[in-house]
Amino acid sequence: MPNPASEPGNTTGKTGLVFDSEGVGRPPWATTSALLREYYDTEWGMPVRDEAGLFERLTLEGFQSGLSWATVLRKRDDFRIAFAGFNPDAVAAFGPAEVERLLNNPKIIRNRRKIEAAINNANATIKLREKGGLSEFIWSFMPEENLYPRFMEDIPKTSEKAKELSKALKKEGFTFVGPVTCHALMEAIGMFDAHLIGSHRRGTSGVWDDVV
Repeated sequence: MPNPASEPGNTTGKTGLVFDSEGVGRPPWATTSALLREYYDTEWGMPVRDEAGLFERLTLEGFQSGLSWATVLRKRDDFRIAFAGFNPDAVAAFGPAEVERLLNNPKIIRNRRKIEAAINNANATIKLREKGGLSEFIWSFMPEENLYPRFMEDIPKTSEKAKELSKALKKEGFTFVGPVTCHALMEAIGMFDAHLIGSHRRGTSGVWDDVV
């Protein structure tokens, strides 16, 4: 299969890396604030395999729907407090009183459907332990081939594997797990390397050997 990295093509109007004063390249979204830069430099695209970590990412990706990731990231610490450190057992025990408490918490994103989805997904996560657990389930959808993006436009918004993961999660009772959300999750936890070629973060996850 041809490696897209070796095919320069027409780059007119495409969005590439932004280089800082030290010559370090990052995608434009990671240069808009110190918070996003830190997230990109230390966390985005690195493997997440523990249950609580994956439940957190899945929940936050759901809350991000229709909003910017920066909005979610700014509230992340407050989300962790509000959702008991994203312990699925604790969140699954939330009832109507906890839902109302969360809806009255100005430090998080107050959306009833998303809050109820998080509680529902905590219960689904617990049930999934009977089939090997959330980590084994999600990572079983790892793509066979990596990405080789030179520009932001080279990164798809979803993929066949994301569609398959979305369908499978819904079958297991999860909600707010559409293909776009699942694709964003797969990017964020390193199931494929979505770092642009030339970025200082390219190939740092250790998941893929065929990085450029």
